[in-house]
Amino acid sequence: MNHPNDNLLLIEDNSDDATLIQIALSNTRFGPFKIEWVKNLSDGLERLRKGGIEAVLTDLSLPDTQGIDTLDKLMLAAPHVPILVLSGAEDEDIASQTVQHGAQDYFPKSHLDGHTLSRALRNMIDRKKAEDALFIEKERAQVTLNSIGDAVLCTDSSGNVTYLNIVAEKMTGWLREEASGRPLAEVFQIIDGVTRQPAQNPMDMAVAQNKTVGLTANCILIRRDGHESAIEDSAAPIHDRGGHGTGAVIVFHDVSAARSMSLQMTHSANHDFLTDLPNRMLLNDRLTQAIALACRYRHKLAVLFLDLDSFKHINDSLGHAIGDKLLKAMGERLLATVRKSDTVSRQGGDEFVVVLSPIVRSEDAALSVTKIIAAVIAPYSIDQHDLHVSVSVGISIYPDDGADAEALIQNADNAMYHAKEQGSNTYRFFKEDMNVQAVRRQSLEASLRRALERHEFVLHYQPKINLKSGRITGVEALIRWHHPERGLIPPAEFIPIAESCGLIVPIGRWVLRQACMQARKWQIAALPQIRMAVNISSVEFRDKNFLENLRATLSETGLDSRHLELELTESVLMQHVESTAFVLGQLRALGVHLAVDDFGTGYSSLSYLSKFPINSLKIDKSFVQKINSERDDAPIISAVINMGQSLKQRVIAEGVETLEQLAFLQSRGCEEGQGFYFSCPVVAEEFAKLLETGVSTTVLN
Repeated sequence: MNHPNDNLLLIEDNSDDATLIQIALSNTRFGPFKIEWVKNLSDGLERLRKGGIEAVLTDLSLPDTQGIDTLDKLMLAAPHVPILVLSGAEDEDIASQTVQHGAQDYFPKSHLDGHTLSRALRNMIDRKKAEDALFIEKERAQVTLNSIGDAVLCTDSSGNVTYLNIVAEKMTGWLREEASGRPLAEVFQIIDGVTRQPAQNPMDMAVAQNKTVGLTANCILIRRDGHESAIEDSAAPIHDRGGHGTGAVIVFHDVSAARSMSLQMTHSANHDFLTDLPNRMLLNDRLTQAIALACRYRHKLAVLFLDLDSFKHINDSLGHAIGDKLLKAMGERLLATVRKSDTVSRQGGDEFVVVLSPIVRSEDAALSVTKIIAAVIAPYSIDQHDLHVSVSVGISIYPDDGADAEALIQNADNAMYHAKEQGSNTYRFFKEDMNVQAVRRQSLEASLRRALERHEFVLHYQPKINLKSGRITGVEALIRWHHPERGLIPPAEFIPIAESCGLIVPIGRWVLRQACMQARKWQIAALPQIRMAVNISSVEFRDKNFLENLRATLSETGLDSRHLELELTESVLMQHVESTAFVLGQLRALGVHLAVDDFGTGYSSLSYLSKFPINSLKIDKSFVQKINSERDDAPIISAVINMGQSLKQRVIAEGVETLEQLAFLQSRGCEEGQGFYFSCPVVAEEFAKLLETGVSTTVLN
């Protein structure tokens, strides 16, 4: 017979006895054994702590221990390792006592016989392994029975309970120790849910029919405390080796829980997991029903498509947990604003749809939208953050704008995009030409996704001019898209699409890299060194990799950071002031210059001008172009110039197109200007010529 190479630990201080034992065990059919020998108990205990020992042979009289105490210490160190005691003639009485004390056996050294000793060891080891295997099997069965979701109850042939798993204990109200030996009918009380009469004992049916049987329909289990629950179960007979019945096992579960879960699953399938509002599927169903009622009773209904304008920035800067709470709070406000007959649905992300049904006139929808916008844009206080959002709303009316749910939702969506183009917190009714524009937008988005890899973008460059000397002091990089079929597409048309579909970050990185590379090329060509300005969108600025990408771009292109200027709008700066201040501080530490673009068009606290490391203010062209017009913005421009000078910030006027505008700016002490009066945006080669020759001085005279 082959046996595994079991490790034995021999603890024996007598070298002669140890040698005899090793020889005796070296040649035996009950082996092989691998023997590790130590001379004292302390070394033996240290070896046992490392594990891997199948059995211990030990003398009771060792240099550091004597008698029964030796066994106690070994059993404490390795309670699951069998121990065989080796005894001399003088301590055989003590050795025999060790068996009652926990040793597997003892063996007199005076009758050392390799065959008998190895057989005793083999029996001892195999018996311990069999016990371990049986324990593991019983433990596995116990864990399995306690882990499954169903209740399990067993009886003997007399119908008395022998076992309940944890689930069965909870459902019956009986602990296994209490239920053991009691009649099944006492522990497992079941009645017919219709007649309220005791139901037939499933064990009796299983034993009588000698097969697995199910419970009667409408079965109710009455728990020990009187609580009732609908159950389903099956009972099967248990047989001994001779095939005779020895009892039964009953498996049952709570159907009411299953029914509740089914209802919950149905609810989850029709509701948004975050806000618990109706999802797309339930919205379509409700809108279809509302359309049918509107058709029957000849009234109107409105579909509102809402989109938060700044949600992505909140999500990116403060995290999804804050974003989720904001969406839930918005859903609650929407529900509080509309009627019970209306439906509020979350479509996904930060998009919501509201169905107003019924309405008498289209104007009713406008009144409701005004209330909704006011409710949505009120400040939110979430986890100690005061959040401000804006919203764009599109409106479609049944039957004017569509005859089915899909058309009404799509048209409201199209109208929402037009509202977004008009600015924050606005709404627009659907108009037929919006479909044409929506198709164009979708086509542009599809083309935009391929534009980078097809190298369809190009940068044009517009100079910034010192209004006293006429010298070119800087340049702004402006992206252009040469569409292969539609020709040149202005940024105002494709940048909003890029921001909404997530392409603005890779496009922005391309612009930054190209601009830095071009600036470096002009420097290498020994052209006058000027500062390159690049516009940074809000989405780019909030991107988690923005700073890392900027550092990498400067390093790869070799452009000194002091020759780069980033232009940021007021709205970007005023979103999440704390995080903005940190990023601006990092940029300033890099040596990058910072400019506020379109200054005066946003609404914000002017305190940021002194708190943030701003280098330049760019007066928005809308103010410059109204100089000497019916609505003269000259006082505003003068105030901005004076404020910039007092804060030691350069002031640059955008959109300078006429001599009158230039003269006014010069008279007010504006340092720099930019606009078609000096030069339109040109390609890199033409701008290089401007750097060589300069702008004609006649434009300044």
